Amino acid sequence: MSIATELATTDTASPSAFRVATGAVVVTTASVLPVFLTGALSVQLSRDLAFDPSGLGLVVALYFGVSALCSLPVGMVVERVGSRVTSRIAVVGAAVLMAALALGARSYVALVVLLLCGAWCNVMGQLSSNLTLARSVPAHRMGLSFGVKQAAIPAATLLAGLAVPAVALTVGWRWAYGIGALLALAALFACPRTDARPAARTGSGDRATAALAVIGAASGLAAGTATALGIFLVASAVDRGIDPGLAGLMLTLGSVVGLSVRMLHGWLADMRSGGHVAVVAASLAAGAGGFLLLAVPGTPALVVGVVLAFGLGWAWPGLLQFAVVRLNPSAPAAATSIVQVGVYAGGFAGPIVFGSLATHAGFPTAWTVNAVVMLVSAALMLVGRRMLLAHARRRAESGRRLSGS
Repeated sequence: MSIATELATTDTASPSAFRVATGAVVVTTASVLPVFLTGALSVQLSRDLAFDPSGLGLVVALYFGVSALCSLPVGMVVERVGSRVTSRIAVVGAAVLMAALALGARSYVALVVLLLCGAWCNVMGQLSSNLTLARSVPAHRMGLSFGVKQAAIPAATLLAGLAVPAVALTVGWRWAYGIGALLALAALFACPRTDARPAARTGSGDRATAALAVIGAASGLAAGTATALGIFLVASAVDRGIDPGLAGLMLTLGSVVGLSVRMLHGWLADMRSGGHVAVVAASLAAGAGGFLLLAVPGTPALVVGVVLAFGLGWAWPGLLQFAVVRLNPSAPAAATSIVQVGVYAGGFAGPIVFGSLATHAGFPTAWTVNAVVMLVSAALMLVGRRMLLAHARRRAESGRRLSGS
């Protein structure tokens, strides 16, 4: 049975899960497209606006730094206002941002300022989609729906990669941003039509905030490496002598692999009763091998490295968000915003470190460091899992004592 069929054959009492999941993908893709399009267009942008890999790392880092600061307050806004309104605000904001980049990015400083002003769009799009899925999709299809939703990130890099040979190398990078703005506006038709009914409140004691914070820290390390993958892959491939058009297609290949594996992760999650965080840790550990291959000379190593790094090292976010939402059904946007703080903080630090390493020590050294960091994130994810299990045991024991009193 195909993934589309799986989503389409859900409980008839709820809105079409396929339509809901598709809308979440479209909203998330539109919201995150500006930053990944910037990474894919880095060769053309750096030539016209005069900056090096460390400059690219800085602008992306600041973008995710602002996102980290916005995550918790935006999560509370999304919970209060609802996903119907906030998803529309997010995609319109992303469209305005890309239009502004197309018309107003006349210097490196202007590029930085414009991207920072629109960083909140990505946060709101992500969290509003999480809320939509958590409250509209049946529990037995929620893992798949989150996998499909998180496929939006590699979908954004896929579009960004295609934009290099199709648009940037033909009519110019400004047109790529302009087309992106039109695509974001088209995403309005996929936004949820109504706000789903909130789940019953279960109390703040169920949130396991300390465990979520540790998992958020692990996510931050992994996200720092994965963000560098999406942002610097094209520049790294060009640096090793690959044609810019082919380098863009390599990014497209990785995006297709990452998109497919994210959906596979979600489909398999619906078949398990637990162990999702452990699967995330295993995926991170295996993905480190892909990053290591990116440091090895030769096209075959590059191709295999791209497949492993995207397919394992960057395929875990949907599965992790699914696990967090299952733990916190009463406030899914607020709970996932805790983990997203770590993700965005990693997105802030990762590009700065990687860009600096690539500038001063070369791309092979930077990819090797990324592999080590991803292994550390896998170990920390296991620590967070142990804390979650301990929290669940304490909660179960507390429930038994209350029922026996």
